[in-house]
Amino acid sequence: MTFAEEYAKARGDVLAELDRTLASVDPAQLERLRDEILKADQVFFVGVGRVMLALQCVCKRLAHLGVRAHCVGDINEPAITKADLLIVGSGSGASLFPLGIAKKARAAADCTIVHIGSNPDSEMKDIADFMVRIPVHTKLYLPDEIESCQPMTTLFDQSLLLMGDVLAKMIIEERNLDMKSLWQYHANLE
Repeated sequence: MTFAEEYAKARGDVLAELDRTLASVDPAQLERLRDEILKADQVFFVGVGRVMLALQCVCKRLAHLGVRAHCVGDINEPAITKADLLIVGSGSGASLFPLGIAKKARAAADCTIVHIGSNPDSEMKDIADFMVRIPVHTKLYLPDEIESCQPMTTLFDQSLLLMGDVLAKMIIEERNLDMKSLWQYHANLE
């Protein structure tokens, strides 16, 4: 098999996994997430590793839509309040830092908290108001998770990023936002 053929096969495998995964996310959970994003005064994101990198992309994209969005830990992070939303990304729902921040947000502000993850029976279920489940393999390998040909939790990270972009597109359409006008929110010191 040539490199080009290997690449075509790998590309097809990855895209098929992503399509299957995104199709398996409950639209009612996504609708609730969209509604919570739109009604929140501010939206905060927390995760670790590649999950946090994906969430940073989602945060930035929402900021491009005029949403007051922040990543926990940023130097200019404001205080969280009851009027805000905390989005916790953790496939397992057991990652120490996101779990601790969710507990702190619950105690400090009693804001709305959503867990985006794979494990519906994690400790996050007792903290979050609701969950958006991306049912892919995590380090736990639960029986009902979608298997992946990619290493470790890659499919979760990718799905999280793409799900955020899909939600952004839906928010643009729902609010009938003019794509050209969105540039006012884009960084201009580049």
